[in-house]
Amino acid sequence: MLSITDISVRIAGRLLIDHSSVQIVPGARVGFVGRNGVGKSTLFHAIRGELPTESGSIALPPRWRIGSLAQEAPDGPESLINVVLKADLERDALLREAETAHDPHRIAEIQTRLVDIDAHSAPARAAAILSGLGFLTSDQARPCAEFSGGWRMRVALAATLFSAPDLLLLDEPTNYLDLEGTLWLENHLANYPRTVIVISHDRDLLDTSVDQILHLDRGKLTLYKGTYSSFEEQRAARELLDAKHAKRQADERKRLQDFVDRFKAKASKARQAQSRVKMLERMKPITALVTQDVREISFPAPEKLLSPPIIAVDDVSVGYEPGKPVLNRVTLRVDPDDRIALLGSNGNGKSTLVKLLAGKLAPFAGRITRADKLSVGYFAQHQVDELNLDGSPYDHIRKLMPEAPESKVRGRVGAIGFSGKAGDTLVKSLSGGEKARLLLGLATFYAPNMIILDEPTNHLDIDSRAALAEAINEFPGAIMMVSHDRYLIEACADRLWVVANQTVTAYDGDLDEYRRMILSANDGRTASRERVKEPAKPERNRNEKRASPRQRVTQAESEIERINGIIAKIDTALALPGIFTRDPKQAAQLTKARAGAESALQRAEEEWLEASAELDEAAN
Repeated sequence: MLSITDISVRIAGRLLIDHSSVQIVPGARVGFVGRNGVGKSTLFHAIRGELPTESGSIALPPRWRIGSLAQEAPDGPESLINVVLKADLERDALLREAETAHDPHRIAEIQTRLVDIDAHSAPARAAAILSGLGFLTSDQARPCAEFSGGWRMRVALAATLFSAPDLLLLDEPTNYLDLEGTLWLENHLANYPRTVIVISHDRDLLDTSVDQILHLDRGKLTLYKGTYSSFEEQRAARELLDAKHAKRQADERKRLQDFVDRFKAKASKARQAQSRVKMLERMKPITALVTQDVREISFPAPEKLLSPPIIAVDDVSVGYEPGKPVLNRVTLRVDPDDRIALLGSNGNGKSTLVKLLAGKLAPFAGRITRADKLSVGYFAQHQVDELNLDGSPYDHIRKLMPEAPESKVRGRVGAIGFSGKAGDTLVKSLSGGEKARLLLGLATFYAPNMIILDEPTNHLDIDSRAALAEAINEFPGAIMMVSHDRYLIEACADRLWVVANQTVTAYDGDLDEYRRMILSANDGRTASRERVKEPAKPERNRNEKRASPRQRVTQAESEIERINGIIAKIDTALALPGIFTRDPKQAAQLTKARAGAESALQRAEEEWLEASAELDEAAN
């Protein structure tokens, strides 16, 4: 058991954990949540013994091995598979000793132990983990040095998982993964046979892979049973109850204090007054609900909505070296109100596609047509390197508004989430989430017609991710996103495109079907391709090819089923006790989302009726 008893941890004079205790039983799968900067990673340092506690103790079973992701990516000439295999220190040591051992008894001991730890199947297990995290079989024999830093961090994650420690500590592991790798990791953690604690802001991972939630808030650790969705409900009920108790206690304190103030000077009442003073001293304060509002994220609306399509790609090949296209014979279109999510493993060309659409890459062949006066905002995490570390958010916005008065610049800085003194904070002092907010503000500064988001949720906490989803849904222009965050895709995207095999195809299933396909492929079974086809081109004029009535009926029925599922989820959330009084803003957002879903359902039903009528007419 991991036993954390009355610990306090302070960093640079700031108390992050304040006399807090928690017990985690062996085999528990725990999601560790809390706002950015509250001290989650600090607790991991303390558990590993890298940081002393100010008070209290952390105890682990004496033979437990702790495993966590290395801070630096592996490098050098060793192959990926060997780096992962060497993470099992006992197996590696036994194999090296077996090469030099001469004593028959010791040789027997070594071989017996190798059998006990299933050492001979280790290469297959290591290869399966690397495959799940996105490495081709041919890649696994290549030297680490040939891969980028992000891919080498995946190797580090594979090594940590392969070592199968008794206590696995993972800090935002999905930051290095694409959606496909994230889906595999969710499944792996859900079946992890030992104790795991994972810091994550990924709602789906926390709903799929863990059975407990550890929450760090205002210096206190609280353990909840269940998934993240269950935690949200339990915490809301608990905080509402605490708020009621705090009010009742405040009323009682006021009554006692009024008595003391009124009668402390009267000799006949002095004893009673003193008694009430002692009662006040013994009354333990109840922490009332503290609202931690999240700064909104908003994208400026384009001045003019363009006619469809805003981008048309016809038989295009594109890449970085002439004669070596990354994508070939791509045909697709983007319309003014599209919400498109790109699926496909890293390295298949998602970033190449968005660079093509953003105008950062020219095609080798084929034709790409953009609407007149089309403006595209492009966000990617690597743009952090382009920020001026010694400048502030104000400096970055002032550079874009050189002639504007001070008040307008300050207003714009505040609009992207840096009000008051926050606007003058140097970029090098900003958190990862704050840098992401600044990049989002800069990418959308000129009110683009289309926004491309390449992994926008890295370093954003759960509430900020929800704010981003709301901003995407409220934006009237087109959105294209690459993300490993399933919640964001499900909340915002209405079209899924798969980038694989040097081309782009539309995926008609939902993410649950896609997840099953990915996991099936990783299990060695042939992935289904039945639902993949060329990107759909909605009918815009009579000259375009129209789907058959039977296809339209099937598509409409699938859409009706999908929307009804969304409405059911919203209704479940709206049915939570007291949601309209506890969180009126969230209730309003849910009500608005339900109205939008109802409108979409009505359109889908109308399409079904029209297609059904055509099908019946054709049959007669």
